[in-house]
Amino acid sequence: MIAREEFAARAARLRAELDTFGADVLLIDHAELLAWATGVALSETMYRAAFIARDGRAWWSLRLLDLEPCRRKTWIEDFHSFADHEDPHAAAATSLTTRGFGSTTIAVDFNSYGHCVATASRLRELLPGARFVDARGLSDRLRWAKSPAEVALLRRGAAIGDQALRAIHAASRVGISARDAAAIAAGEFLRGGADTGETGPIARSSGDLGFLHAALDDTPCVAGDVLHVELVPKVGGYSARIMRPILIGGDPKGLAAATAMLARLQDAQFAAMKPGAVAREVDAILRQGVLGTGLRETYPNATGYTTGLYARTPRSSDFSRIFVPNAEWRLEAGMILHMGTPRPAAWRSVTPWS
Repeated sequence: MIAREEFAARAARLRAELDTFGADVLLIDHAELLAWATGVALSETMYRAAFIARDGRAWWSLRLLDLEPCRRKTWIEDFHSFADHEDPHAAAATSLTTRGFGSTTIAVDFNSYGHCVATASRLRELLPGARFVDARGLSDRLRWAKSPAEVALLRRGAAIGDQALRAIHAASRVGISARDAAAIAAGEFLRGGADTGETGPIARSSGDLGFLHAALDDTPCVAGDVLHVELVPKVGGYSARIMRPILIGGDPKGLAAATAMLARLQDAQFAAMKPGAVAREVDAILRQGVLGTGLRETYPNATGYTTGLYARTPRSSDFSRIFVPNAEWRLEAGMILHMGTPRPAAWRSVTPWS
C-alpha cells in the first residue's frame, strides 16, 4: 500500500499548486484526487470534501457515519463531521470558516464530478466573502506519472487479470456465455486479492464496435464466435486493464491472419512508447496501420488512454490523456497506459518504463 511518507510528499505537491493558483486552501471533492491525496475516497451519498491549506493544515468535512472508517485509513487527523439531518454543504462551509478560511481564495478543480453546479452555487452562497478559483484538470494531471508504490499495486492487479484470463480461456468452448466468463473472472479476482469482483465488459463480439460496451447476457457462444474479454481488476483502488478476444470452436472466418497483423502493429506501437514521444505519433502507428491494411474502414475511437487509480466517479475509463490523431501531449516516465486493441497473442501484464 501507499506509505505515509508518500502521502506527505503528495500533500506538499498540492500546497505548491496553491501558489500557481494564488489560493490559500485547496478544496478536494473529486473522488480520485481524494483517494490520491488522503488515502480515502468516500461515497458521494452526501457531500464530503477534504481541504489542504497553504499553511500546512488539512482536514475533512464528512458524514458522521463515515468518520471512523475514514480515520482508520487517512493520514489527516482533523475532522468536521455532520449528522444526516444536517446540511453537508453548510458543514463544509463551516469547516472553512471556523479555521479562518471563510473569506480567502479557495482553489477547486472545476472538472471534479463532486463539484456539480448545485454544489458550486451553494458553497458560494454560504461563503460570500470567499473567492473560488479554477484548478481545472489538477485531479488528473498530478496522477499521470506513477510512483514505485503505485506501480507495485498495478502489477498485483495485472497478475490477477492475467490469471483470470487464463481461467476463462481454459473454460472457453462452444456453449460458454459472457455471464459464465464473468463468473469465472469474478471468482479469480476475489481469490486473487482484488478489491471487488467487478470484471469489466465481457461480450460476444459482433460487427465493428458495438459489442465493446455491450451488456452482459446469457447467450451461448457457437463455433466461430469471438468472446471479447475486458478485465479491470483493482488492488488498493488501482486498476490494471487487459482486453483480449477468445476464439470459440475453430477459425471458420479466417481471423488468424488479421490478429497476427494486429499483434505486429501493436508491437510497433509499444516500441515507440518512450518518454518524450508525441501521443499522436504513437497513435498513428496503429491507426494508420489498421486503416492501411483494410482491417477497418474507419477508426473513430482512441487507440489507448491513461489508467491507474479509480474511485467512485461516473467514469470507468480515464480519458484525461488519450491516443488520437490530434493528441499533442508527450509521454512521461512512469505513465501506465491501456492500449486498447484486442490481440490474442501473448498476454501482457503492466510493464512500466524503467
